[in-house]
Amino acid sequence: MLAFYRKSLHAAFILVFCLALGLYAYAQSGGGSISGTVLDPSGAVVPNATVEIHNPVSAFDRSTTTDSSGKFSFPNVPFNPYHMTVTAAGFAQNAQDVEVRSAVPVNVRVSLTVAGSSSSVTVEAGADLVENDPTGHTDVDRALFDKIPLESQSSSLSSLVTLASPGVAADSNGLFHGLGDHASNSFSVDGQPITDQQSKVFSNQIPVDSVASLEVIPGAPPAEYGGKTSLVIVATTRSGQGITTPHGSVNASYGTFGSSNVGFDLSYGGAKWGNFISANGLNSGRFLDPPEFAVLHDKGNEENIFDRVDYQVSAADSIHANFGFTRSWFQTPNSFDTQDATAWSGTGGLDPNGNVVGPADQRAKIQTFNIAPSWTRVLSPSAVFTFGAFVRRDTFNYYPSNNPFADLGPPNLQQETISQNRTLANTGLRSDVSYVKGIHNVKVGAVYQQTFLTEDFKLGIVDPSLNDPASPSFNPILAPFDLTRGGSLFPFHGHTDVKELALYIQDTITKGNWSANLGIRGDLYNGLTVARQAEPRLGVAYNIKRTNTVLRVSYARTLETPFNENLILSSTGCQSAVISALIPCVNAPLDPGYRNDFHAGLQQAIGRYAVVSGDYIWKYTHTGYDFSTLAATPIFFPIGWHNSKIPGYAVRVSVPEFHGLTALVVFSSVAARFFPPQTSGLGVTVGQSGLPFRIDHDEKFNQITHVQYQPWKQGPRLGFNWRYDSGLVAGQTPCFGGNCAQGITVGGTNFISLTDSFGTPLTADQEFQSGLFCGSQRATPSTLIGFSIPGTAVLACPVSQFGSTLLNVPKPNTENDDKNPPRIAARHLFDIAIGHDNVFHGERYKWSARFSVINLTNNYALYNFLSTFSGTHYVTPRTFTAELGFHF
Repeated sequence: MLAFYRKSLHAAFILVFCLALGLYAYAQSGGGSISGTVLDPSGAVVPNATVEIHNPVSAFDRSTTTDSSGKFSFPNVPFNPYHMTVTAAGFAQNAQDVEVRSAVPVNVRVSLTVAGSSSSVTVEAGADLVENDPTGHTDVDRALFDKIPLESQSSSLSSLVTLASPGVAADSNGLFHGLGDHASNSFSVDGQPITDQQSKVFSNQIPVDSVASLEVIPGAPPAEYGGKTSLVIVATTRSGQGITTPHGSVNASYGTFGSSNVGFDLSYGGAKWGNFISANGLNSGRFLDPPEFAVLHDKGNEENIFDRVDYQVSAADSIHANFGFTRSWFQTPNSFDTQDATAWSGTGGLDPNGNVVGPADQRAKIQTFNIAPSWTRVLSPSAVFTFGAFVRRDTFNYYPSNNPFADLGPPNLQQETISQNRTLANTGLRSDVSYVKGIHNVKVGAVYQQTFLTEDFKLGIVDPSLNDPASPSFNPILAPFDLTRGGSLFPFHGHTDVKELALYIQDTITKGNWSANLGIRGDLYNGLTVARQAEPRLGVAYNIKRTNTVLRVSYARTLETPFNENLILSSTGCQSAVISALIPCVNAPLDPGYRNDFHAGLQQAIGRYAVVSGDYIWKYTHTGYDFSTLAATPIFFPIGWHNSKIPGYAVRVSVPEFHGLTALVVFSSVAARFFPPQTSGLGVTVGQSGLPFRIDHDEKFNQITHVQYQPWKQGPRLGFNWRYDSGLVAGQTPCFGGNCAQGITVGGTNFISLTDSFGTPLTADQEFQSGLFCGSQRATPSTLIGFSIPGTAVLACPVSQFGSTLLNVPKPNTENDDKNPPRIAARHLFDIAIGHDNVFHGERYKWSARFSVINLTNNYALYNFLSTFSGTHYVTPRTFTAELGFHF
């Protein structure tokens, strides 16, 4: 059966490839196009007429003028409805609504009337704020993210998604959790699918200055999207086509932690060709979010270049290609423990060879390149065929300290020195046919991907107590790799390739006030395991035009595949006696699972002043995937749980421009309940009670308010962010797992034991990181809190005096992994940016300036604490950045 399946997969690939060779093609850019002709009442063409398209919700706005034959064109337009106005001297303004829903070009014929007539189209207030779309989504145009204060310069794209989309929980190092999932997010960049992780500890993100617009789909997507679909980010890149006069910018910034940034971009082209190129370089003394509020050993830099080429070969055929390369190098931040080598206790700071251990010096380097050419042919006024190819390769290198014994961390946190060289190369072909006729908008397509994985790492024991020959738990298998006793490094090598084929068909049917999206997708997965699944997709929307209300429901069945990062190690590690002795594991394959994803929502316009869009979400996943981590390193393993249930809601309120004021509010509550047993993977950590638990990206509530005020178009502007987070689930704290439930009673006083937290005492620095206090005692990096219980070696604190400034720690007998887990304390973060787009009021050449402050109140707060995935990290302290730009 397996051989037959592999033959079928290869045959399907050949069929897709032959289909592509048998047809002409033009590059699908990820958007559509609007073109047309402007005529006067007699039917004569009108040159030099101004045509503008605008979406008040996404803030997309573009204008052009008609040529000598009265024609106009807008290429590379994101899929959305637009309000189009046409003005010309001596004529009345013409206004109408135009929708771009596929790659099929939209052709518009505009007939102007003489000034003073009343035949121009009048659009009802609020009608162009709502979309009769069965799939909820958030649209973000460059007009917004050029101005919004972004927390992380090295992961600006994920920071933008977090700030602008409801249902997204913020995490450290540019990570974000979309609708209760850790990494079930995917990008579609000009039609190229990217389902591997895009964060600065896994891969380099596409640079935000290359993106023209974003559409964020919060689950239950149409059939064309597969892979990781909890959050689908559809990105349309910037193009130079149609820009006959070169336009570009050069910008530089400098700020707190010595963070400097220099970049430029250039757009240039003609009616039939275009080129956009951007380059950027960043250097920072706080590249990652560290485990201390103070910054220790956290330097990093990033350089990237992006180039997009468009060329129209004929009236029907055009070519499009994206090229990108990014390199990042960064240190793994130190805690006070690892900076001062206090973990190497009892040795005077010397290794077994008598050398000074010194602080940990672990580093990483990631290199990413991407090439994605494509072609498209307009087959008829109603049909377009697209064929594309792509190659994307990540190389991840992790380097240990020069002295391996400096890598020893706090007890049971890091007991090994580790290095890794990992590559992930994703190659593929895609093709589709779009057909628009009458009430139907049909898309049929196929995507073939082959991902080549290579994993090499070396590991050695640096904790003399881990495999002590005098201990009853001594394991002779580990003895050759114990560096404290003259051993050498253990090597691991793995290589495989994962083949995936997706076939889909979908049809959006619009009839009167109804809109329905019907589709089915078939995914064939052939990696270290094999899976096939048919996935129906259904969405229905109804537009109550009288009240400008859209009601919608949608359902999606999706195939849930394991993450590719360290997939081989997680799948085969149990077969290695050395790895299984060091890392708990479940000796079972990481089999793909499935998900049933339900959404019910509405969109409501409030006059022309605001639009509210909200969804209730319910996701049930059989075999829910997450990550575990190897010690305190960025080496992560995919793991599978029996199932997960993720309910919640997500709401977005948009206020279009009104007298210079725009506003955006997003808020959500999304649970992440996982159910044991763990079914596969390395790193067994939580959920050992056999009962449901909240995983560490569960958050009860978060909200973001962004306000932008620019009283006149040629004047300065003010941007303001307010983010509130109720707090993610925290890792092990006192009383975690019921270890402190019974407590200690001395003289009638109830005490909490501080030396037994889930079987492991916290270090003084970890108590300090978690903000623990006992009465007037506060933990410091070198001082534990608590009182010594007479006759024991136990440090304890009276229940009435115990607490934390950074965590919500359940009281004794109340902790429950599902209903009442420990959480990060709630936090409020405020950001502000003041800027001017044209300081000297130039016409062709303009100077811009901006000053921004992140965490305006310098709130001392955590993202997470001893997370099973990423450890402990603090939010960014107050950060000042000044930026200057030159635009031409």
